[in-house]
Amino acid sequence: MTVHDIRSFNRFYTNLIGALDYGRHLYAPYTLTESRVLYELAHSPRTDAADLRIELSLDAGYLSRILNKFEQDGLIERTPSERDPRRRRITLTTRGRETADLLDERARESVGALLATVAADDRPRLAEAMRTVRTLLSDGRPPRREDVVLREPGPGDLGWIVQRNAALYAAEHGWNADYEGLVARIVADFAEDHDPHLERVWIAEIDGRPVGCVMCVRDDAPGSARLRLLLVEPDARGLGIGDRLVETVVDFARGVGYRELALWTNDVLAAARRVYQRHGFTLVTEKPHRSFGADLVGQDWRLDLHGTPE
Repeated sequence: MTVHDIRSFNRFYTNLIGALDYGRHLYAPYTLTESRVLYELAHSPRTDAADLRIELSLDAGYLSRILNKFEQDGLIERTPSERDPRRRRITLTTRGRETADLLDERARESVGALLATVAADDRPRLAEAMRTVRTLLSDGRPPRREDVVLREPGPGDLGWIVQRNAALYAAEHGWNADYEGLVARIVADFAEDHDPHLERVWIAEIDGRPVGCVMCVRDDAPGSARLRLLLVEPDARGLGIGDRLVETVVDFARGVGYRELALWTNDVLAAARRVYQRHGFTLVTEKPHRSFGADLVGQDWRLDLHGTPE
């Protein structure tokens, strides 16, 4: 391979992306760079202005002008950073998240239209080629926190949730097929009947590969939501994915007006319990039971959304 080969590919791909109308319609009324900033704010755990500037390789003055525009448009709020009071923490407002979701939906539809031109039999080959390029040019570095993307589920993702829950809990805790049946029912109920404004699923992804998930669904009690099926793949642990998934559920539940967030777990899942505790959940009740082929202690945890600071 020569420098010419890479430059030739870059020209081809740039023209291909341009054909998706990135500049004129896809991100209107924002520019591509402004849309990238919105995307990072919606998906990245790093929300300080300094972190955004480094992650996106933007000039400080240019980024400042973009953020000023977003603030004037009511898309963001700026507060002192919890990590360093000298920094500013940037969060999307409800309007900002709606705008980011709209731009992301347009992008997904546009790329989906492009993918539709590729024969189904050729798509695995295309995906593998893209992974190969990313792997080779990343020089084998391990994934970083900023490589993790949270997204809505696509086709096949709900099935992945069932399969990975069943396989992972069997491997790590010896649970039998009863647990797979429980997860399958939870996922099927969501797929067949859910309110997209009040119930959501998130998939954590690294380089196009799902590595985690969580659900937020309505609970039986009025004004209460339930966090379900939190999972992080073993090789993706240590990147703060569990914390991001739980934080996302908490923010969503509070944002749509739930008063309380509940969850049920078992005492053997110590790492998950630590995540819940960090986000303000408190243990309400414990009860021994035999399920999934094991003797367990079930635990109910609750979070008062009104009593937790934003």
